[in-house]
Amino acid sequence: MDLSFIPESLPLLLKGAVMTLKITVIAGSIGLVLGTLIGLARSFGIRWLNALISVYVEVIRGTPLYTQLLIIAYGIPSVTQLNYDVFTAGLITIGVNSSAYVAEIMRAGIQSIDKGQMEAARSLGMPHGQAMVTVILPQAVRRVIPPLLNEVITLIKESSLVAVIAVVELSRTAQLIGSRTYKPFPYLVMAALIYLAMTLTLSRVTALLERRM
Repeated sequence: MDLSFIPESLPLLLKGAVMTLKITVIAGSIGLVLGTLIGLARSFGIRWLNALISVYVEVIRGTPLYTQLLIIAYGIPSVTQLNYDVFTAGLITIGVNSSAYVAEIMRAGIQSIDKGQMEAARSLGMPHGQAMVTVILPQAVRRVIPPLLNEVITLIKESSLVAVIAVVELSRTAQLIGSRTYKPFPYLVMAALIYLAMTLTLSRVTALLERRM
């Protein structure tokens, strides 16, 4: 394989990788906040609220992210007066998609805490909400950090799908360079190696945290 293309293309691919990380961080933050709120809402045991949340989680997890991207990027603007760029559409879609998985992670973490913790907090006069936020949630967060980091690894890879709505991240950058040079294979391989470097680094961090915790 001719490797003379590396010096010219590597800066462009790294710029695409920065965009990938930007999408991951912003969308991941959206998913974390929204998913945590949903997970907490489920802990209150309100039947109608749990039913709505269950429908939300099942719909998001049961439909492809690719289809969700097309609906939010092109479908919703076509039937409403909402106008937003494709980058915003990608962030919203990946963030909402992630929130469904984070909600299940948080729910499992909350349920893993011994019920005596809640009973002790309530016996001290704390209302349910305060006990959940100040006593249960801090303990649950420690237990869900490893699966949350695994969710971030998934987001790094899933962010490549925003290329279908013309967001120029790592995969789209490799595709554009390949179409210009008529040699897509080496650039796609380089993009795959950059993805691999990012996910392996985060996987190592996750493994270290799991051993420490």
